[in-house]
Amino acid sequence: MTDYWPAGLPRHLDYPDVPLGAVLAGSARRYGDRAALRDGDQVLTFTGLYEQAAAFAGGLRAHGIRQGDVVALHLPNTLWFAVAYYGIALAGATACPANPAQPAKALRAQLADCSAAAVVTHPQPAPVLAEAIGGLPVRLVVIVPPSESAPADRPDDCTKLFGEAGTALESLVAGQSTHPPEVLVPTDSVAQYGYTGGTTGAPKGVRILHRNIVGNTIQVACWRAGALPGLDSDGGVVLHPLGTSGDSALPLGSCTALCVSPLFHALGLISLNFFLLCGATTILNGRFDAESYLEQVERHRITYIPGAPALWHALLATPGIRTRNLSSVKAVVSGGAPMDAYALEKLTEVFPNAAVIEGYGLTEATATVSSGPIAKAGLHKPGSQGVPLFDTQLEIRDPLRPGRKVPRGERGEIWARGPQVAAGYLGRPDETAAQFVDGWLCTGDIGHLDEDGFLYVSGRSKDMLIYKGYNVYPRELEDILGGHPAVLQASVVGKEVPAVGEIPVAFVVPASERGTSAEELMEYVAERVTPYKRIREIRFVAALPLSPAGKVLKSELRRLARTTGDPGASPSGTQETGAPDAAGEQVRHA
Repeated sequence: MTDYWPAGLPRHLDYPDVPLGAVLAGSARRYGDRAALRDGDQVLTFTGLYEQAAAFAGGLRAHGIRQGDVVALHLPNTLWFAVAYYGIALAGATACPANPAQPAKALRAQLADCSAAAVVTHPQPAPVLAEAIGGLPVRLVVIVPPSESAPADRPDDCTKLFGEAGTALESLVAGQSTHPPEVLVPTDSVAQYGYTGGTTGAPKGVRILHRNIVGNTIQVACWRAGALPGLDSDGGVVLHPLGTSGDSALPLGSCTALCVSPLFHALGLISLNFFLLCGATTILNGRFDAESYLEQVERHRITYIPGAPALWHALLATPGIRTRNLSSVKAVVSGGAPMDAYALEKLTEVFPNAAVIEGYGLTEATATVSSGPIAKAGLHKPGSQGVPLFDTQLEIRDPLRPGRKVPRGERGEIWARGPQVAAGYLGRPDETAAQFVDGWLCTGDIGHLDEDGFLYVSGRSKDMLIYKGYNVYPRELEDILGGHPAVLQASVVGKEVPAVGEIPVAFVVPASERGTSAEELMEYVAERVTPYKRIREIRFVAALPLSPAGKVLKSELRRLARTTGDPGASPSGTQETGAPDAAGEQVRHA
C-alpha cells in the first residue's frame, strides 16, 4: 500500500554533495530578514544567524582552530548554540555537543575522548567545565552571554576561570568578517561527534559526517514539508515545494516551531537543522514549564511541536490545556521513546487540527530513521513509529543469526541502511565492525514491520532503559552503587511509568557490617551522574535471583519492580513528573 506516502513525493531524493554550512547559507539567502530564532526578546534573522556564524568561524580560525579540530558545545538551549554550531561547521572544525548538566568527571571523559581543542560554554555550567579540563589540551574556551531561555545566577564574565584560554563571545567575533572563511570542507569529513552510551553505559562518540547531517536534514524536511531538495546559484541548499504540499505541517517560510528538546541531543539538533532549511521560525525554550509552554503555543500561533513522551504527559496533566486555543498546531511529533496509547489518544483531542505522529531514530543514524506521515489526512497507525524515510531500508533480523531476516510481522533486531547512517565510532574499531556491517547499522533495538511497512519498536536487545527520552544504562549505575561501602551487590532494571518511559529501579543486597538507607544511596548515585540517570527507586533484598550459571535474572527483577511499590515513586513517595529542559530534565526525587 502507498496511502501513507505524501502525494507527489518520489521514494528517492537527489542529495546535494555539500557540507552542513550550505544548509544555513541557502536558507539565509532565501529567507533573509525572516526571524530564524527567538530567544525571549532576542531575535536572529536568517541573515543575522548566517553572519554571526560566519564571524564565529572567523574568530575560531583567528584563535588557531583548524580543520578537523574538535570544538565542544557545553551549552543549554540558547540562540548562541546555533551561532556556535554553524560557526564550527563553517570553520571546517568538528562540533561535539555535551550535556551541560553532567558532572565534571563525565564531562572530562568526553572531552578527553574526542580530544577537544576548544569548548563553548555558558556562565551557569562554566565552573564544572573549569574543574573538568584541568590538564587537558583545551586551548580555547568561549563563554557566551546568558539569554532568557538560558539565564545565569552567576557573573557573565567567567573568563578568569580559564586563564589565557578564556574569552568572551563578544571578543571572539570582534572585527571578524560576516562572510565565512574560505575553507574547503569535504562532505566525507566529520561534522560532529554525537555521544551515546554503549551496552555497558560507557559513552561512545559517533562519527557523523557532513553528508550524513545534510542527508538526514533533507530527508526529514522533505517528508515534513512535501518538497524536493536543490541548490541555489551559489551552492546553498534550498527546498522546492510541490504543488501538493498544501496539507504540509511545515509550509516553507511560514511555519513557527517551539523547541524545548535539548539541542545537545540528536532530536533537538536535527529539529534545528530542518527547521532552518524549511524557513521556520524556531522559538527556543529553556527550562520546561507546562503552563508557560502552552502560553507560548497560543501566543506565537505555533504550528509544529516536537518532543519526547515525558513532555506530552506533562502537558496533558496541566489543567490549562483544555482552555488554551491550540488550533494553530498542525503537527505533534514524538520521538526518543515509544508513546503509550492513552497519551496518543488525548493528544489528538487537545490538538484537534494536528497530525499526531511518532518517529524513530538513534545517534548512529544521525537522528531519524522512520516517521509517521505528517499529513492529517494520511494513513496513521497509533503506536507505530512510522515508515522508513526516503532512501532508507529497514530489515528485521534474528538477533541470534543476524544474517537471517525474520518473517514480516515477527519481532527481531532492527537493522537500518541509508544516507543518514554514520561512519562508526570514534576510536572503537571493534564496536564499529560489530554494529556497522556492509553499509547496514545494527540498532540493537527490537521491533517488527507490519504489512504496510510501518515500524513498531518494542524494546531493546540489551538492558538499556529509556527515561524521558534519554538512554540509561544499568551497568553504569550498578558500578556506582557497588562503590558504596554499604552495598554488597546491586542490580538495576527499568520499570515502565507512562509519564516518563522507564525509571531506574535498583535492587540492593546490603553489606551486613554497615547500615544505610534508600535516600543515602540515591543521593550517592545522584552526585555522580547526569540528572536523568538518577536512581528513582531502591529495593533492599537478601539476595539477587541467579541463574544456574550465576547470572542475575533481570527478568525476575523486572517482574518484582512491576508488582511492588508505587508507580514512579521513590521510597519517600515522591511522584515522577515533569519534562526535559535545556539542561536535561526537571525532576523531584528523594
